[in-house]
Amino acid sequence: MFDVGFAELFLLALIGLLVLGPERLPGVARTLGGFVRKARMSWISLRNTIESEMAEADISKPIKQTTEELNQIAKDLADTASITPEKPETGKSEPVSESKDTAESDPAQQPVSRKSENA
Repeated sequence: MFDVGFAELFLLALIGLLVLGPERLPGVARTLGGFVRKARMSWISLRNTIESEMAEADISKPIKQTTEELNQIAKDLADTASITPEKPETGKSEPVSESKDTAESDPAQQPVSRKSENA
């Protein structure tokens, strides 16, 4: 990022030693280190937030496309159903159901009584 090598750091330390003196230099270096650490952590947090937003956008794009495709298919099906001609009803037919006679003649269909018939 800044391309600071060993020679530049040594020169900065020498200037800092001359300007601040040996008593205050460790405290200032500690403070500067804290600022650099906070700046680095802020940068990492910002980068992670941006990456997570980009990942979320990448994930939500296929979901949106699939939703749009499903809506289009549903619309096409609704249009197809409305285009197909309905068959005219000739007469209403009742659903097939067993009559009482059939149920009485079939022993499997008769209800089981728990009481004996002789009692």
